[in-house]
Amino acid sequence: MLLAINANNTNFTFALFDGERLVNEWRAQSSSGRTADEYAVWLSQLLALEKLSLEAITGTIIATVVPQALFNLTTLCRRYFGGEPIVVGAPGVDLGVKALVDRPAEVGADRLVNTIGAHKSFAGALIVVDFGTATTFDVVDAEGNYRGGVIAPGINLSLEALHLGTAQLPRIAITRPEYVIGTDTVACMHSGVYWGYIGLIEGLVQRIRGEWKEPMTVISTGGLAPLFRGATDVIQHWVPDLTMRGLLEIYRRNKGRAAS
Repeated sequence: MLLAINANNTNFTFALFDGERLVNEWRAQSSSGRTADEYAVWLSQLLALEKLSLEAITGTIIATVVPQALFNLTTLCRRYFGGEPIVVGAPGVDLGVKALVDRPAEVGADRLVNTIGAHKSFAGALIVVDFGTATTFDVVDAEGNYRGGVIAPGINLSLEALHLGTAQLPRIAITRPEYVIGTDTVACMHSGVYWGYIGLIEGLVQRIRGEWKEPMTVISTGGLAPLFRGATDVIQHWVPDLTMRGLLEIYRRNKGRAAS
């Protein structure tokens, strides 16, 4: 079985694949200081719920935008899964796509993985909207290459900034309000953040399509993507495991390169 690890700024996600089948997916709060042994204990307990053990894992792949976490995650794979993990962005790892931008080395591993997962699942030019710590819009051409995009503050970052930057506005959790016009402070905040993000999504998608001048399919993913399902017609597909599907495809392309 394959253990795919995606380490982002808010959550670390661990997905277990049996061939093409996603067995399960688990999330942990991001912590670059968690040791390999702590990860192993946590994973062994979760695997036990699936009536599996650490020995069931025969391959590993890691994508991270948190460089400080890479050492412990790599140690986890070496010590407990008996082999060298494939690390997205490492020398010799073939992604099978190109980053056709001014500075390819600056493109985050998660955005490249999403590019591969999206192109594997959908034909033609694509816009991938990833709702995470940041909200990113990634443009994928019909050949599957990464062509650039947009980075906006994530919705939780916006909520936190609204609370910290004002004297009287409370800290609130994101929710989908029924009405745009709020009739109290909290309702006004909910409306401004949520429907403001809908406006952001619709406006940026429209502008990206206008610049691209070709039909584009819009896909959403990320931990906060379910909040926006059905709220706007510009998002055509919701693929919650898009990043993990991308990691599975990269592993397949590079399986023979992993050191035993």
